Amino acid sequence: MGAQGEPQREPHREPRRELDEDTIAFAGKLFHWARSGGTAELTELLEMGLPPNLRNDKGDSLLMLASYHGHAELARNLLRHGADPELANDRGQTPLAAAAFKGDEAVLRVLLEEGAAVDGCGPDGRTALMTAAMFDRVAMVEFLLARGADPEARDARGLTAREAALAMGAANAAARLAPGGQTV
Repeated sequence: MGAQGEPQREPHREPRRELDEDTIAFAGKLFHWARSGGTAELTELLEMGLPPNLRNDKGDSLLMLASYHGHAELARNLLRHGADPELANDRGQTPLAAAAFKGDEAVLRVLLEEGAAVDGCGPDGRTALMTAAMFDRVAMVEFLLARGADPEARDARGLTAREAALAMGAANAAARLAPGGQTV
């Protein structure tokens, strides 16, 4: 019963609308093009107003997929059409960390040139340098350090890139990040 003994009414709800099969298939194509390097297709759609920060069911943006799969030109086009270089997926990974994990210098370069923060991170505080160090990607560690990455930054657990590398058994990266470049 509601106020003064009146029966409560159910709030009015619009019937749930569902996407049709064609729309679902189209969305699938967009993410396929991001993974496979469909630069021409996605650029044309971006110029027609496609939202550049579109995300899939895992929170992966078009830029995240392009970055992870090594498509530097597509990443640049997405960024120039407004894609957010700091947009983390549902696992807290940024496009820069994805490129560092994959060891893709060309994508790292594009992301940084187009505005990604070298020490940008997801909610867990893990930077691209930490990701590169954890997976013993010494060339990526060098690349990021040369562009100003902070080797003393700490993640949510309080670990630096070197400490994260040691925890993962990434001896080469840990040695590179040691004071004075000491070996482990």
